Amino acid sequence: MKKILILALSVLMVIPVLFIGCDKAEPTVKFGAGVYTSTLTVTDATEDKNGAGKIDVTVAALTVDADGKIAACALDTISYTTEYTADGKAVAGEFKTKYEQGAGYNMVAYGGAKKEWFEQADAFETVVAGKTLDEVKALVADANKGTEEVMTAGCTIMIHEFVGAIEKAYNAAGAEVSADAALKVNVATEQTLTDATDEKDGSNKIACYSFAAAVDADGKVLAASSDCVEVSFTFTAKGVATLDTAKTVLSKKEQGASYGMVAYGGAKKEWFEQAAAFDAACIGKTTEEIAGLLGADGKGVEDLQTAGCTIYVTGFVRAAAK
Repeated sequence: MKKILILALSVLMVIPVLFIGCDKAEPTVKFGAGVYTSTLTVTDATEDKNGAGKIDVTVAALTVDADGKIAACALDTISYTTEYTADGKAVAGEFKTKYEQGAGYNMVAYGGAKKEWFEQADAFETVVAGKTLDEVKALVADANKGTEEVMTAGCTIMIHEFVGAIEKAYNAAGAEVSADAALKVNVATEQTLTDATDEKDGSNKIACYSFAAAVDADGKVLAASSDCVEVSFTFTAKGVATLDTAKTVLSKKEQGASYGMVAYGGAKKEWFEQAAAFDAACIGKTTEEIAGLLGADGKGVEDLQTAGCTIYVTGFVRAAAK
């Protein structure tokens, strides 16, 4: 009887140990996103050719492991060229990211490249995986192109914009997500046109809304980061560009409290805080459910406004829903 009791107690002691051994935590990584702007240029209009304002916006999403190495990365770039005429009229345009253009970007057909832009971006993302930030920055070589490692992998385009966005994303990494999360980078554009008069400059204003996220196998958002780069390409009634291109363009999130929504707009929260409230509302939602956050007036539904996001969210939702 004593032997049976001892055996029973031994089994009971082993069972918890077995369960504890099976209850292993899923590996996690830190999610971050960043927006990098470059190539801010303007030209005056002539009788034969429209004036133009140009800016490139590159968005990066990545995850960083416990050793500080990039586990995964997603990149996209959108190149905006806005136009205005010699008589001060703003011209409407259509804008797609380079990744969205796919083979239509025509690097192979007209640029003599061996791979299209999106394929080269994919190749660079592969090279970046497993590297620290310093190792990624060291990949930039002559003329802003990549090192031999990058070139051999199939990325022969300039990479400094990629690296600039990656650096910002790396420094922003913080939210923990599952190591097997997929990364998404989406961009939506809003364009506002104002013709010039003799009394006031015209404007071809671009608002680039970006939505970067880590999503699970069911397409639900685990972490998100929304941002916006807004530039007004201004010009006179004669099509002369008036934008100061020496000015550094920062995203609204990067501007922080200096964006001035509280000080000058009477808002209770700054833009970056309201964007953070939108991002928080996206957690656990699919793209279809995120679309449901948009109210009839372009602002968020009541729950979103109560959470602290009272700004217009059309751009956010359009980017997230792609």
